[in-house]
Order: sequence, then structure tokens, then C-alpha cells
Amino acid sequence: MTRLLLAGLAALALAPCAAGPAGAQLLLSSNDNKVTLENGAMKVLREPQPDTLSILDLSVSPPALRAEIPVPASVIGPPTSVAVTPNEKLALVTANQRPDPAEPGKLIPGNTMAVIDLAATPPRIAATLPTGAAPAGISINRAGTLALVANRAEGSVSVYRINGSQVVPAGKVDIGPVSSEVSHVAFTPDGRFALVTRYGDHMLNLLQIEGDKVIKLDREITAGVRPYAVTVGPDGRWAAVANIGRGTGDADTVSLIDLTQEPFRVVDTISVGQTPEGITASPDGKHLAVTVMNGSNKPPGSPFAGPGLVRLLRVENGRLAAVSKAKVGNWAQGVAFAPDGRTLFVGNMVDKDISVFRVAEDGQLTEAGPRIRLNGASAALRVADRPAR
Repeated sequence: MTRLLLAGLAALALAPCAAGPAGAQLLLSSNDNKVTLENGAMKVLREPQPDTLSILDLSVSPPALRAEIPVPASVIGPPTSVAVTPNEKLALVTANQRPDPAEPGKLIPGNTMAVIDLAATPPRIAATLPTGAAPAGISINRAGTLALVANRAEGSVSVYRINGSQVVPAGKVDIGPVSSEVSHVAFTPDGRFALVTRYGDHMLNLLQIEGDKVIKLDREITAGVRPYAVTVGPDGRWAAVANIGRGTGDADTVSLIDLTQEPFRVVDTISVGQTPEGITASPDGKHLAVTVMNGSNKPPGSPFAGPGLVRLLRVENGRLAAVSKAKVGNWAQGVAFAPDGRTLFVGNMVDKDISVFRVAEDGQLTEAGPRIRLNGASAALRVADRPAR
């Protein structure tokens, strides 16, 4: 069965991309096929199909699935485990967990990152690089010269130089003890700073960046319970972090961080519901999109069970306000805007598809056609970061 899937993926990978990477607008979905959700509990499969990377072209309507190739992935950690260079020539994918070769049906921490050549026909893994233990969230600066990876089981951030098609390890930065569970890292648009979430001890750290030199500053930012994924507004005036909480059915939060004055600080926090996983800023910086489990990962009989949601928040004058919401699939993970900001995508892990929404000028969400089917369970979504419009 695995051979059949690999053959099918190889055939799909050969599908031509009419626009070509340089002219395309790509959406990437990193898909984890090792685990499933069974009666509200994550189950590890003993004989999983290969994980995959789906490459979608947003320059055509409806979006077209241009390639799907085997790439190690993981749903563990924030749904930011894939990143794309600004020129859309390379993608980076981390795998927080990998199958234990000694014990089928068990996972152990991963320690690698795949470098994908998106310009190749078909796209291919060009290199596999070492990371720290259990690599999770990853980001690339807007210059396309540096990548940072949060190592969740090591309390560190790995640094990589990017030069054309080459990605080279450039050291690590110690963030905290293993128990800090460093989960995601995001650059400011000017590339001078990065924010790091510490899921295990409820704070964020600030990194200062000069070239490929990355230094942890003596600044701890207090957000909510278990900060997870973080996004930075395109003009660099604010960042926002999804505080995932403890998964006990209580309403969880998103916090807004003011980046216009130093030291950076949390200036507002808003309730969004149970377990906000993915978070991303709109290209114009007016809105935030947040995926909310809302109990969709709970057993059907749980008093906390509910449909998965995506929420749109407005960012204005240092405050957050709820604007709209829409139902999505179960165990929804990543969220991404199309480059024009008028279309929103949500990856549904259980359903193995991507929900598509139209975003009105006032932030209202409406379904924009059928879901996009994938040969895998969407664990992370990403488009290339671009300057503010």
C-alpha cells in the first residue's frame, strides 16, 4: 500500500506548474500521516503512509494542487513547521516527531529539517539538515537569508544561513531549560529581532539579530497560558501570540504585543475559545486569523465538544476585537492568507483537506468553494512572507 501511495505521489509531483515558481503564489501544506484522532485521543499508526508536502498554486482560480511529495512532517508543535523563502524557490519543513524504528506505533523526537527545492521539476528534497531535539516552528526572514527553528525538546533555537539554493547550519541559541518547550520563533519584518514562544513556562523571549549572529536578550514577555504560535504584523508595529491553554475546556486567549516601543510588551488580550492553534496576520495588517479547536478534538460525548472554528480579529489602536467566525474541520491546524488578503485557508487535520474562505473588506468570512482535498493530514500551512501592502 505504501508503494502504491509513493507511486501516486511521484506521478502527482510530475504535474507541471504552468506559472512556474517565480510567477506563482504558493501555499504549502505539511501533512502528517503518522497519527490520527480516535475518540478524542491522538493515536499513532503502526504502519503509516509517508508524510507529504502539498504545493498549491494560488495564482489560478480555484487554487491548483501542483505537486505532492513525500517529506517528513509532524502535527506535534505549532502549525508553523513549514516555511517558504520570499522568492518561493525553497521550502523548509521540520518533523518534531518521527517513528521509532525499534517499536512500531511509537514516536520519538525528530532531529532534522528537510530543504525542498521548489524550482525543480518535480520539486524534491535537496538536503536534510540536523536540528536540535524535536524541531517545531520555523520562520525565514524577509530578506530570505536566515532561518530560525525552535527546538521544543532542547530549549534552543537553531540558526541557518540561506544563500541561493544553499541552506547551511550556523549554530544554536540557548533559550531555556528543556521544560521551557520552545515552540515557535518569528522575525520582525526588518529582520532585527525575533520573538520566541516558551510553551512550557508561559512566556516569550526576544532575540536580537545582526547578520547571522543571533543573541538572546534579557527580556521576558508575559502573555497567557502556554503561548504557542506567534505572528508579526507586516509593518512591524505589533505581534500576536496564540495562548493554547491546558486543553481543559476553558476559553483560551490571543495576546497583542506592541513592537513600537522598547521594551516590547503585551498591551491587550482577548478570549477566542478553546485551544487556539494557528495564527497569522493579514497582508494589510488589519486582521488576525486564528484557528480554534473549540472542542473538535474532544470525544463526542464530552461537555466541551464543539465544531472547529476559524476566527477573524481586528487589530486597531493597540487593541484586539472579534470580527467574524466560521466553522472548519476537526482538529484544524494551520491558517494562511492568500497574498492579496482576500482569501483565507485553514488546514483540517482529521478531514485531510483545506477549507477556503472569502474575506470581505469588513472582515466577514464566507465559504469560497469546496475544500481542497489532500493526500495527507494537514499539520501546517504557510505562504511566503511579504512586505506590507
